[in-house]
Amino acid sequence: MQQLTSLPPTLFFIFGGSGDLNYRKLTPALYNLFLDGSMPQKFNVIGIARTEYSEEVYEQHLLEGIKNFSRRKDETGRWKEFADKSSYIQMDVADEKAYAQIVEIVKQKEQEFGVHPNIIFYMAVAPQLVPVIVKNLGKAALCKDVKCSRIVVEKPFGHDLQSAMEMNQLLSTIFDEKQIYRIDHYLGKETVQNILALRFANALFEPIWNKNYIDHVQITSSETVGVEGRGGYYDNSGALRDMVQNHMLQLLCMIGMEAPVSFDANEIRNKKVDVLNAIRKIKKEEVQDYATRGQYSKGWMHSQEVPGYRQEKDVKPDSSTETFAAVKFYIDNWRWEGVPFYVRTGKSLHEKATILTIQFKAAPHYSFPAKAAETWRPNRLAISIQPEMDIRLRFQAKQPGQEMILNPVDMVFNYKDAYNGDEPEAYETLLYDVMEGDATLFMRADQVEAAWKVVMPIIEVWEERKPTDFPNYAPDSWGPEDAEALIARDGHNWIMVGKKNKA
Repeated sequence: MQQLTSLPPTLFFIFGGSGDLNYRKLTPALYNLFLDGSMPQKFNVIGIARTEYSEEVYEQHLLEGIKNFSRRKDETGRWKEFADKSSYIQMDVADEKAYAQIVEIVKQKEQEFGVHPNIIFYMAVAPQLVPVIVKNLGKAALCKDVKCSRIVVEKPFGHDLQSAMEMNQLLSTIFDEKQIYRIDHYLGKETVQNILALRFANALFEPIWNKNYIDHVQITSSETVGVEGRGGYYDNSGALRDMVQNHMLQLLCMIGMEAPVSFDANEIRNKKVDVLNAIRKIKKEEVQDYATRGQYSKGWMHSQEVPGYRQEKDVKPDSSTETFAAVKFYIDNWRWEGVPFYVRTGKSLHEKATILTIQFKAAPHYSFPAKAAETWRPNRLAISIQPEMDIRLRFQAKQPGQEMILNPVDMVFNYKDAYNGDEPEAYETLLYDVMEGDATLFMRADQVEAAWKVVMPIIEVWEERKPTDFPNYAPDSWGPEDAEALIARDGHNWIMVGKKNKA
């Protein structure tokens, strides 16, 4: 295939090369980029882990990942060509001397390529291993070239504000901020990126994107599954840390940010930080008025009996970890004064979906007869990220006939209908951006810390006050009753505009 990019020669070191993230996401994404002609003409991907693999076994392991998880499961005709550029190093990342192997590979490839390559270090490892690797990379002098070396760090970015600040401090002693790519795969999804296009490329929306026309905003990210064998990790995290602090607040920023003067990476991220800094800080004594939590019990999901959270593997039998969280936020600035932003996320819920809903204020209907107003509904914009990728605008229209009867109807933009071919996976977009040096979709240090500051009062109160009603919602429901009460107090209800719940 003809190369479509002019990316410089690149070495991609994946720490955790034998792990699940590389198997399911990273190698399938890199292979798809290769098939699309979006990889550099000269590149190598080197997996690093403690697991003992021969090159042949490792290659076969990665190929199985392609067949199971790639959006192009059957397109393996060029696999050998890609695999020839892949290799594996068995090493203990805590062994400082072992990093000499990486130094040697860089020297060899520099001679082979005839130019110093870009070097990307991807941290596909447990969070506690990241500081060890970062320090050893620094000692091996592998990070000095600010222009050519980069590090990609997966979430979680700390366990709380203090640990996030400590991690940022450590990273900044070894790397310059422009070398650090804190990855949140949600931001690589096509529909998420389209929020900016929808808002700022259309005169139709931006003039009414404010408190004068918008009543409230809802962001829902729901899952039908439980912790899926990740009980050990999740029991020390919970829904607030795992989803709200990063994914949900990032989506809120995309909805709430001011128009950027350019699409420069730092300009976009500056606008997001402005939103986070403007979010009203919740006082500890007010947490019960702004946030609620839940934990799923044992029950039935899709006609199958499922365990409760406390019966999951590696979960404490008396765990107080929340598997559901709902929070009401306010952005205290001129654009959003008084407009509530409701976010909710949870596991073992009725439907798998991530949907952003902008509910507009009701238009006056004095001119219409009473019969016409019976089915009157305010305008609504729904942006669905998963499982459907679409944008729906609800408006009022006259029903055919002699009488003036109005009904809400949907205007729908659907990716699958509008574009031929599969859209790239989120990791494909983000990995390409790393190679290109574009940090627009990645978290900056001050963003991470600002997001932690938003949720820390809730975390501290929930840790101090153990719940007395857990478990408090059944699988295949929409969470605890308190979540409905949280939004009902303001005269609203939770909206679902998904495959099963059209606008």
